[in-house]
Amino acid sequence: MERKSRFTQWLRRPRSATGGDTGSGAGAAGAREDLLLAAAAAGFPLAPAAYPSGYGCSCDRIGCPTPARHPVSFAWATQASTDPEKVTRWLRADPQANFITATGLVHDVLDVPLEAGRQALERLGASEVEVGPVATSGADLRQGRMLFFTATRGTPEDEDEWWPCELDCHPETMDEHPGLRWHCRGSYVLVPPARLPGDGRVAWLLGPERPLPDPLTLLEALTDACRLAVEEEYEGAAWPIGR
Repeated sequence: MERKSRFTQWLRRPRSATGGDTGSGAGAAGAREDLLLAAAAAGFPLAPAAYPSGYGCSCDRIGCPTPARHPVSFAWATQASTDPEKVTRWLRADPQANFITATGLVHDVLDVPLEAGRQALERLGASEVEVGPVATSGADLRQGRMLFFTATRGTPEDEDEWWPCELDCHPETMDEHPGLRWHCRGSYVLVPPARLPGDGRVAWLLGPERPLPDPLTLLEALTDACRLAVEEEYEGAAWPIGR
């Protein structure tokens, strides 16, 4: 309980430049620009995304199912770039914009509930397994997510080995799949720093300068942590949970 309390306090405290979401004005804008350019320099392809507007989303879609979490353009996959000049132009054109990073090109992302991610980090650290960049997304432990950036699976010789990423390309279905999500080719995630509606933030826990690990070195710890988190959540439930 003490560890969880400290982790919760960390999530709620104002971020430093590493998190990229402290303060306002020119200084904060400069720090945010530096973080996004650092992600591009690390090889993460970026593209502009929507941002919070009032109680909803900056896009013009009525009842947007994922406010501030989706790309601006339907051509985001081909638009995504690591060119610092292009990223800077996008930033200057719309300083409030969030950014997504396209997965399956340079990196994949293993996306788990925040509490499961915390447990997995403790296990991986105890086993001295190197993790790569890690980001947190959300405002609380119950609804938040943790994003583990890994090397991509690449393009296998047999194209039939690819699995579809419909879940990730159509984020309105995400609530139906609260466990582990593997973002690979054809998917995307918000890249820190990003703002979400309310008090939500996407921020680096471990920065993009870290080497990308093989996803299989993290997968067992993450899947076990997700299973344990579900069991703890439904412990004592009136109805048995199907397996």
